[in-house]
Amino acid sequence: MNQSLVDRMWEYMNAGLAMDVEKLDALYDPSFENIRFDEEGQVVTLTKDQFMARFRALRDQGLKVGESLDDVRLLATSVYDGHGTIIMRRVDEGVPVLYNFVWRWQDGRWTTLLREFTFHKDITNLVRMIESESSPG
Repeated sequence: MNQSLVDRMWEYMNAGLAMDVEKLDALYDPSFENIRFDEEGQVVTLTKDQFMARFRALRDQGLKVGESLDDVRLLATSVYDGHGTIIMRRVDEGVPVLYNFVWRWQDGRWTTLLREFTFHKDITNLVRMIESESSPG
């Protein structure tokens, strides 16, 4: 495991747990995308702007994205061509969720998060929410 990548990942996760929106905004690359997919083949892509809007809305409502990081398991890292990937497993309401985070390596350090690929058992509710947000009226 690449320890500097692991350390950067923990920094990111702790910022999320603390709802430190300014820190998260700095950690997400301007071109960040989160590609979520499930067992049925449903796919949703969220941009940095969409992600940050959700974090701000939650923070403004006094809500959090989680209570702890106790269920986080960092499984593997891979470093290649100015990028680093870290594979993570969490449990959401008793169901495992798998993540592949892609970080940019620049100027001798891990700078920003470029991509997050997230495998859920079912993203039907997210698909419906995105469709309703993009529907006119």
